[in-house]
Amino acid sequence: MRRRNTSTVSMIALGGLGEIGKNMMALRYRNEIIVIDCGLSFPEEEMLGVDIVIPDITYLLENREMVKAIVLTHGHEDHVGSLPYVLKQLPVPVYGTRLTLGLVKRKLHEHNMDNADLREIQVKQTLSIGRFKIEFFRVNHSIADCVGVAVHTPVGTIVHSGDFKFDQTPVDGQMADFHRLAELGDGGVLALLSDSTNADRPGYTPSERTVGKTLREILATESSRILVASFASHILRIQQVITTAAEFGRKVAVVGRSMENVVEVALELGYLDVPKHTLVDVEEAARMAPGKVVILTTGSQGEPMSALARMSTADHKKIDIMAGDVVIIAASPVPGNETTVMRTIDNLFRRGARVIYESSAGVHASGHASQEELKLMLNLVRPKYFVPIHGEYRHLVHHSELAEHVGIPKENILVGENGSVFEFSRDKARLGDKVSSGNIMVDGLSVGDVGSVVLRDRKQLAEDGILVVVVAVDKETWEVLSGPDIVSRGFVYVRESEELMEDARRSVRTTVDACITAGTRDWTTVKSSIKGALSTFFHERVGRRPVILPVIMEV
Repeated sequence: MRRRNTSTVSMIALGGLGEIGKNMMALRYRNEIIVIDCGLSFPEEEMLGVDIVIPDITYLLENREMVKAIVLTHGHEDHVGSLPYVLKQLPVPVYGTRLTLGLVKRKLHEHNMDNADLREIQVKQTLSIGRFKIEFFRVNHSIADCVGVAVHTPVGTIVHSGDFKFDQTPVDGQMADFHRLAELGDGGVLALLSDSTNADRPGYTPSERTVGKTLREILATESSRILVASFASHILRIQQVITTAAEFGRKVAVVGRSMENVVEVALELGYLDVPKHTLVDVEEAARMAPGKVVILTTGSQGEPMSALARMSTADHKKIDIMAGDVVIIAASPVPGNETTVMRTIDNLFRRGARVIYESSAGVHASGHASQEELKLMLNLVRPKYFVPIHGEYRHLVHHSELAEHVGIPKENILVGENGSVFEFSRDKARLGDKVSSGNIMVDGLSVGDVGSVVLRDRKQLAEDGILVVVVAVDKETWEVLSGPDIVSRGFVYVRESEELMEDARRSVRTTVDACITAGTRDWTTVKSSIKGALSTFFHERVGRRPVILPVIMEV
């Protein structure tokens, strides 16, 4: 690898470019690296059996002595969810706001990692980490205590927006720091890294208060029990539900482990204002008159094991959906979750509930800036170079076009993907050599053991099933003593396919006899021949290729 130019600062994208989630960006100057965010993403449909996906941190591990800290912008899973896995390999200090670290602390406790070095920061605070001077400025998003990060380096200032929107009437009264963003622009910004999630949406993102207005209208006119499904971490929306419920004399019950955890942390740290006696437990809520209760629940993304999904299939232990219930889905589907969300909504309708969701009512406001706000960020900061981040590739392209529209030269806009290295000097920017990046899949307690080969096998098992072929042979004479016996799972129902199975057995017997006649004494070769013969046989007969596992027993 070519020698690093010490008059440059590099940004290494390890996640969040060309995808939604898994956000992680490393900044390097000489022999020092800081990491901004450490998120996860949820598995795509073809990732069968995978629980979560985390970034490939090979680059950080190869340069572990250079990594000085991880800096967090906010407490969403796609920005902090990989910490338990990363800190086990890179036990560096973690900086974040009070609420962010409160949520992280709870997450790390679940992984028996109570000794992690967590360091609280304040908005407008400046701290030095090696040659990096880092300051934090307030932004609005769909969780409280969010910050953007300005990193002052010997080469120039780099501004990382974090996830943001500009909410002129924030629920918590905490305005984005327009003044500081403009000051940074006046002082000269080398590069801006800005959230692209809504770069294809024209106009402005509505204020979170619009959701509160809709909730108030619903509660004012409904006498039925109301269930509200939201992201567990959306504390500002949870606050609005609690405030509105109390206004109309309703009690609130929280259902779902993740939401219960977040509410507990937010209460402990003072981020929720709950009127006395408003919160009740689930058992009490289940006994109350329908018009006297609001149930806050997880499951806005249709997750199969979430509380709302289990209620929709009458599988929840404590809450049953009743005819006349009003269910509010206060979230939009994350790309890829549309099918599961609509399945849950259909099931709720089947049980007699009336469901209000984003396509039919204003019960959700995005936490990400739309096009006019993205232009405002660009015009406030006025960077020399621009890098769109946090979004699928089309979002990055749309954002780069917006940057051109506000006057940033096309040659000063760099669009990359995970693994891209952005190199900046005072007068030049370029895309350098790529580094290792990609997906590390977590399956239960297994981290990284599930790769493309395993996923391919799982896909084949899911689509075509499995066959186990058992043959017993004499270890001296190699004569076939019994079998072949064929056990099928997920391929065909044997009792209804006796002719097919009998023909398959004959094919196996013919293959084994041919191997023995040819003098083959290598069982690996014999097994391979059986797999090949059966794979061809079934493809020709039924057009499918099940996973075939030959077992040869010597007797």
